[in-house]
Amino acid sequence: MDDHRNDSYAAPDNGRLKQALNPWRISAWGLALLLLVLPAIAMHYTPQVRWDETDFLVMGLMLGGTGLAAEWLVRRSPNPWYRAASVVSVLTVFLTIWANLAVGMIGSEDSPFNLLFAGVPIIAFIGSAMARFRPLGMAISHGAAAAAQAGIAAMGAQIDARGGTFSALFAGLWLIAAVLYWLAGSRAEGASKSSR
Repeated sequence: MDDHRNDSYAAPDNGRLKQALNPWRISAWGLALLLLVLPAIAMHYTPQVRWDETDFLVMGLMLGGTGLAAEWLVRRSPNPWYRAASVVSVLTVFLTIWANLAVGMIGSEDSPFNLLFAGVPIIAFIGSAMARFRPLGMAISHGAAAAAQAGIAAMGAQIDARGGTFSALFAGLWLIAAVLYWLAGSRAEGASKSSR
């Protein structure tokens, strides 16, 4: 038999396959799916969980958006500090929105005061975009988000002390992301100086 090979045949891209089958990626998307399915399961066992189609749609969009944002940011850099900061940042945005929609950080979810918290992720995003998603600029924008969160929490504590304390914890999450981005930027800067 004649062993002729078609030169136009391209081998499958093993890099893309490995990336698609990354255990961290599968675990994260699996967890997102589980979080979406859990309320549906709980509705069969308790009358306290009452979700309608809109609730599932909003949660699905939030989980999908969180996953896509995390993937986009994590792919921007191989730096583990940058990746960790990105995951903390995206999860903080998700938790901020979720807490406000579910129960509200200050008072109930209907309290107009909670609208102020929507500005915090916007500060982080606009600052990050202005810094072109470079780590040191993102550290500054996330530090500003932490300060804004702490300021709103302090004002809110006068209305609802428990809610003020709860929302102040989110300032800590923003600060953790800021420190991780700063570490990513300082390590990248140090590596570029040593390679000269």
